[in-house]
Amino acid sequence: MNPSSFQSETKQTIEVDWVDRWQVYRRLQELSISCQCGSNQPLTVQIDDVKTAVQVWSVVRQITVPRWGLVGWLERCWCD
Repeated sequence: MNPSSFQSETKQTIEVDWVDRWQVYRRLQELSISCQCGSNQPLTVQIDDVKTAVQVWSVVRQITVPRWGLVGWLERCWCD
């Protein structure tokens, strides 16, 4: 089975607090992930593959989860 057959282009609206939206947008731009964010508009991201989906998840998580939550998650990863 061809792995490229699993890839499909999808625009997703990312629900993040308006305060965090621009920070997420700028980080996705740095990663060369296609996204759009206008004033008083939701953040939309072009997700073309699994790698992009994981990167978007990681960026949103880094910005929206409190530091203690990220530290706890990382400690659980190393201990398991």
